[in-house]
Formats: sequence, C-alpha cells, structure tokens
Amino acid sequence: MALFITFEGGEGSGKSAQSRVLYAKLTKQAIPVVLTHEPGGTPLGDKMSHLLKWTNDTDISPMTELLLFNAARAQLVTEIVKPSLKKGVIVICDRYADSSIAYQSYGRGLDLEIVKLVNHTATQGLKPDLTFLLNTPSEIGLARKKQQKQDRFERENLAFHQKVRQGYLKLAADESERWLVVDASQSKAKITKLIWQRVSELLPQRRV
Repeated sequence: MALFITFEGGEGSGKSAQSRVLYAKLTKQAIPVVLTHEPGGTPLGDKMSHLLKWTNDTDISPMTELLLFNAARAQLVTEIVKPSLKKGVIVICDRYADSSIAYQSYGRGLDLEIVKLVNHTATQGLKPDLTFLLNTPSEIGLARKKQQKQDRFERENLAFHQKVRQGYLKLAADESERWLVVDASQSKAKITKLIWQRVSELLPQRRV
C-alpha cells in the first residue's frame, strides 16, 4: 500500500496541522504510515534545519540555501522515505522538493531548471503520488504566525511570500493530476474532509 503524500503551502497555511491529522486518521485505521517533515526528519537534517531557519549572524546565499535544503532532503529520502515505501508504508511529508521550487526559484529568483536538477539529484528522482497545496493569501498566513518567534523565512517581506504562493499555484496548474489545491480559509474540519476524500480514493488502488 506504499503511497507518498506531501503537504505544501506558504507560512501559516495549516499544512503541518493537516499532515498530522491525516497521519492520525491512517494510524487509527491500522494502516502503516510514517509522518516526517522538511527540512529535517533525520538527526543530520534537523541540524541543517536549525542552520537554515535560525541563523541570524550570517547571510545565506540563495544557492547555498538550495544546496543545504537538498543535502537534508537527500538524507531524508535515503534514511526514511525510500526504505518506508519499500516496506509498503504510506509516507506523509510536511514539505518536499516542491518547496525548493517555490521558495528558492520563485521566491529567491534562482534559475528554475537548476533548482529542478538539484532537486532531482537529491531525491533520486522520487516524486510524490499526491501533493496537497494549502492555499491561503500570504498576508493572512503571515498574520497567523505573528504571535510566534519568526524564522528567517517568516521574516521575509510580503512580496517574497506572494511570489512563493504564485510559484505553488503554477506548479499545481502544471501538474494537476498530482496536486489538489485546497482553500485554506475553510474550516479545519472541512479541509480535513477534503483531504481524506482524496486519500481514500487512492487507498484501494494500493491494496495487494
């Protein structure tokens, strides 16, 4: 029943919460499932995550950012994602390679083809079966984060986050068979229901 599901979205979109809800629902049904996240998900990746998100005394160039994200990603794919899928386990990942396209290409301005090439190398060509985009206006998502300590990305200006959002929408439009765009302004219960409906459609196809 191996299935690779990813959640994407801008800051404050609610994707992390919904990935946890889906994990809990699958677990409750005794379906083997692993929940992980980017950047991080492994001991090495968590160290890189801290460096990428909380470094305040050093300017990290867009290319360095891309390579660090993908170093963490390569470790996650090798250590967690591929072995779990090989065992027939469903893998849910909060962010994946599409994040680098949205943030480092559309947001930072790196060449799209370079970002895709680096992503492809780090992931060994592994793509999700299904990706949920929790879509919300950037100003609303950022407002939800205001009461929390903000990392490097959350502190970026509104224009940056708007470019990231447009990048996500472009990705979803270009590969609509993989993506489901969910209006994140709906109630959490409604969003959960939409996500579960889509996942349920795929589960019987994966049964042996």
